[in-house]
Amino acid sequence: MDRDAWDDRYRDREWLWTAEANRSVVQETVGLNPGRALDLAAGEGRNAVWLAKQGWDVTAVDFSGVALGRASDLAAREGVTITTVEADLRDYVPAVGAFDLVLLSYLHLPPVFFREVLARAAGALAPGGTLVVVGHDLSNIEEGYGGPQSPEVLYTPDSLVGDLSDLEIVKAEKVDRPYEADEGTFTAIDALVVATRPQ
Repeated sequence: MDRDAWDDRYRDREWLWTAEANRSVVQETVGLNPGRALDLAAGEGRNAVWLAKQGWDVTAVDFSGVALGRASDLAAREGVTITTVEADLRDYVPAVGAFDLVLLSYLHLPPVFFREVLARAAGALAPGGTLVVVGHDLSNIEEGYGGPQSPEVLYTPDSLVGDLSDLEIVKAEKVDRPYEADEGTFTAIDALVVATRPQ
């Protein structure tokens, strides 16, 4: 789906996702000492704004200007400031070694692009920095709910770890995530990896 299509999706609803931070992001970052954070595929800013409220200096990157406008509005309502960058992650190159936290949440691209983005995300970590990757697990198609239905753009904890050989893996697991839909509550299955850059 291209940039214009995503802009249209964001325009069509008050919130395409939710204003609440992802539960895995909260759980994996709540104990970290705030510093510089990079939120890749930030969407409407729910995670970026939550991090800013915890004291992080956050840069939020997404290719939808509509989504980033909402992120800035949400930040203003919550009394914090975030820096937004409108860019396609297939082309965006963050500063190497510049961030204490890099977040990559629910970005699903063909493997050739995703691996490049993941490598750049890892490269952006400062020594001692933390990378958090969370997204729809491959098993979600058959066993979970929602999310992309193309196996090509999904991943597993093991596949993520395989592309992060220069980092120390803290956690690599599947996570059940409750999802509230009009039809009721369902369980989505996410892949979660937390890794750190050695000091």
